[in-house]
Amino acid sequence: MRRPWTPAVFAGAVAVAVAVPAFAPVPAFPGVVLVGLLTLAFLVTDASTIDVEFRRQTYVFFPVEFALVVGLVEVGGLWTALARVLALGVVLLRQPYGWSKAAFNLALGVVEIAAAWAVVRALGLGALEDPRSWLVLLVAVVVVGVVDLLMVGTAVAMVEGRPPAAFWVGALVPSVTVGPLCVALALVALQVTDDQPLAWVLVVPVVAAILLVFRQSATAVRERRSVQSVHDFARRVEQLSPDEDGTRELVRAVRELLNADRVALWLPPYLDEEPRLVLDRAGEGPDWYAGPSDPEDLVRRRAVDRDSGGPVLLRAAKATAEEREALRRRAAQEVLGAPIVTAAGEYGYLEVCDRQSDVVPFESGDRAVLDSMLTHVNAVIRQQQLLTRIRYDADHDGLTGLPNRQRLATEIDVLLQSGSAEVRAGLVFASLDNYTDVTDTLGHAASDELLLVTAGLLREHAPPAALVARMEGGQFAVLLPGLSLPATERAARRLRDAAATRARVAGLDLDVLLTFGVAAAPVHGTDSGTLMQRADVALLAGHSSGGVASYHPVLDQQSLRRLQLGTELESAMAEKQITVVFQPIVDTRTSDIVSVETLVRWAHPRYGNVPPDDFIGLAEQIGRIGAVTDYVLDLALERCRKWLDQDIALSVAVNLSARCLAEPDLVDRVRGALRHHGVPGSLLTLELTEGIVVDDSVRNSTVLADLHSLGLRLSMDDFGTGYSSLSQLRQLPIDELKIDKSFVLGMSTSQSESFIARSIVELAHNLGLRVVAEGVEDEVTRDLLAEMGCDKLQGFLVSRPLPDDRLENWLLARTGVRSAAPGAPHRRLFVRS
Repeated sequence: MRRPWTPAVFAGAVAVAVAVPAFAPVPAFPGVVLVGLLTLAFLVTDASTIDVEFRRQTYVFFPVEFALVVGLVEVGGLWTALARVLALGVVLLRQPYGWSKAAFNLALGVVEIAAAWAVVRALGLGALEDPRSWLVLLVAVVVVGVVDLLMVGTAVAMVEGRPPAAFWVGALVPSVTVGPLCVALALVALQVTDDQPLAWVLVVPVVAAILLVFRQSATAVRERRSVQSVHDFARRVEQLSPDEDGTRELVRAVRELLNADRVALWLPPYLDEEPRLVLDRAGEGPDWYAGPSDPEDLVRRRAVDRDSGGPVLLRAAKATAEEREALRRRAAQEVLGAPIVTAAGEYGYLEVCDRQSDVVPFESGDRAVLDSMLTHVNAVIRQQQLLTRIRYDADHDGLTGLPNRQRLATEIDVLLQSGSAEVRAGLVFASLDNYTDVTDTLGHAASDELLLVTAGLLREHAPPAALVARMEGGQFAVLLPGLSLPATERAARRLRDAAATRARVAGLDLDVLLTFGVAAAPVHGTDSGTLMQRADVALLAGHSSGGVASYHPVLDQQSLRRLQLGTELESAMAEKQITVVFQPIVDTRTSDIVSVETLVRWAHPRYGNVPPDDFIGLAEQIGRIGAVTDYVLDLALERCRKWLDQDIALSVAVNLSARCLAEPDLVDRVRGALRHHGVPGSLLTLELTEGIVVDDSVRNSTVLADLHSLGLRLSMDDFGTGYSSLSQLRQLPIDELKIDKSFVLGMSTSQSESFIARSIVELAHNLGLRVVAEGVEDEVTRDLLAEMGCDKLQGFLVSRPLPDDRLENWLLARTGVRSAAPGAPHRRLFVRS
């Protein structure tokens, strides 16, 4: 932008260049009265104005042609120029013009009169009755308009750059329409008063009325222009893009329509967006200033007050001390403030500071214009936020509000592609182990509540720079920028320890149990797909490695093996690859064989013997544990039926998974299996792990009582390794405890292990429960257990687990048959010494 004095210097030079030849020689002075009256006429016509604003410049058009024509006819060019300059001086003192603008307008006044007088002298001016004189004066006035337009346009070009065509058209229209009208009016007035000077008493009111009408017309023109501007504004903002650039363009459109120095739009936080301040200035300056972002700011408070009745207007000239302080914060002389209503129903704030014009201030009409624009501004903001909501919902989990898998993948790729090839990042997958159990037992509302608790724990304990996401089901992810693999492993362990707690869900205290899988970039991958796949593989391994596992290439083969085992589970049962073995359990005192525990085995054609821990856990994860349990129960009861057909009573024991207890038809399936094989419930024992029994969801359900009502026995397996208490055991329909073999194996060499076993036996007997010791492998241990009063023994000392055919051979070789006990319908087997 050039210096503001450039147009003034230019106009002064032109004034000198045209005035000297136009006004020479100097005519006689017509008298103070005539010059004074002409000056007054110029002042009156100056009171009715049309303001043309272009950027920072405001150029004022007056209906001065009336006074100009009178002056040219009555006193000549020089004294008309003097009267014009005097009138302009008075006007400029009353208006907030800068010195450069005042100088320009004074010089422009001289140029206008000089140009008009030059036309009159060149064409000659006869009697007023002569139409040729009318034409000369009309040409003079038109020339004045053209000269005025060229001077103003040149000044605008010097200060703001070349003005568009709309400027020339908008500035030319008043000259073309007002000029001829004023010439005609002046000629009529001059002719009427030529013979009768007192006729001015009649002419002046008529002229004043015409000027008043002209002024009102100019006001109406401005209002129509405002309406058209609002319409154009609405069409413009309809095309805005729903992003940050669109918001900035919206603010710019408001500023340009109101020709303001700056406009600020403050928007409250929305979804994952922070509060925003969008600022647009006419010139250079900072992107922030005090006020719009401050909820306690005076202007903002008044604007968002529901009783404010529309936009608030503050001006320094009429401000109180508090209002002047608010304006001082903004370095502004006047401020328009208005509320914005967002899609969430919260209030934002729009602020317009200072008209660019140095003449025309904000008025009530500008408040109305801004009020009209607010409808369109609100609509644009709401539309943008609606699209933001759609994008947010596509990238976030609806329950927890966390980023979803898609957003996580995007964030990983952005992170890994934002730096050098050595950029590091850790990725941790976390699985909520009891999610399916809670869903199946307590319903989706309870599992959703558990997910919210888990999400809160992860967000609370994850590092500040981490991104916590929810994948699907009970699985979460934590992205850790900048961490190496060892650091990620340490972070995963800390996170697991911190999140390991009990939470109140659906009125019950449930454990938050998380398993973690760890992968890291660049060692495990440099893109989201690879890194997430390998974190998933590590998560699968984490279930069998203490809760936290890191990716290793060997896990890919294990994952492939697990995948194949999962897909072949059904066919393996159909093809009898999955079989059962039986391990006898004997009465400690009588050596009677009281039961056999049914254990499952899988002889895979490719992988060989698959350990039960491998495929039982897999069956639980893929939801097929119920089918496996039914398959094993069927084989166990089939074996029991064969013994019954031989008139031998030998109970069978089957292990029951926690997932099975959550299945609503479990009791009906067990009842159906007993009925199908014709086996009484008394010959079936279901073994439950201690972890199952102490689970709140199990203890608060009727499933154990319903199973017990079938006449079967319930046994707590692996007792001593869990967290059950005496009060918990008393609340459950448990018939017996099985001492975990980890205590039994060390009894012969460790006094502490022997003490634990003795305590368990005494505890069980005090509760009316029988006790089974598993893992008995030597006679010393057997004798110690017998001395303690343990009821039953199971282990290699009695027999290894045997398949059906070898069990028959063992029974023939090692057992004898006792007669049925009094009241019992079947015979019993016992181990011969």
